[in-house]
Amino acid sequence: MQRFIREEDIVRYEELLSWNVETGGEIEYELFYVEAEREPYEDALASVESIRWYEITPIDDGSFYVYICQEARPEDRSWREAYTALNLVVLPPVIYDADATFEMTLVGAGSDLRTLIERLPPSIDVSIHSVGTFDRRHETVATDCTERQFEAVRAAVELGYYDVPREGTLEEVSHALGCAESTASDLLRKAESSIMRRLVTRYRQ
Repeated sequence: MQRFIREEDIVRYEELLSWNVETGGEIEYELFYVEAEREPYEDALASVESIRWYEITPIDDGSFYVYICQEARPEDRSWREAYTALNLVVLPPVIYDADATFEMTLVGAGSDLRTLIERLPPSIDVSIHSVGTFDRRHETVATDCTERQFEAVRAAVELGYYDVPREGTLEEVSHALGCAESTASDLLRKAESSIMRRLVTRYRQ
């Protein structure tokens, strides 16, 4: 399916919401949320030999849930083996974009994360976007904001800086943060850039 997502202009966005592996590791059950053209997507599902059965539940004209039962493939087993004996948690969802690149959040000790990267097979390319203290409060579009950037945005919202028409001023935001206006402006611009980029990426074609 990754090849289908990458090569065909059908899937806009996909999330692996949850999964379970049968005892023995040979059978997997997976639940996806998908934004795509349903008929060609279902045709692609039906052509995957490892899939034993699937069920599709429509949400609207452009999105649906897919529940899949499939036989574990060698690449799936290699991926799971990389986690063996590591104290790591994969935080759903695992997000797939229109290029079939997937993004995931891992929670655990730094040493275990380094070990995981070392154990991954050469066929899997990895890019690390950010490392830090986990904070679920900032998940979704604000995930990539730093604590200070988030604090600046919160102060700006509370002071009416983003109201239409604008009520608060940059000077008031800087006073609330205890910093210079130029610093407050820089914090807000970086936060806005991060949030807008993440928002647009979710629907990247």
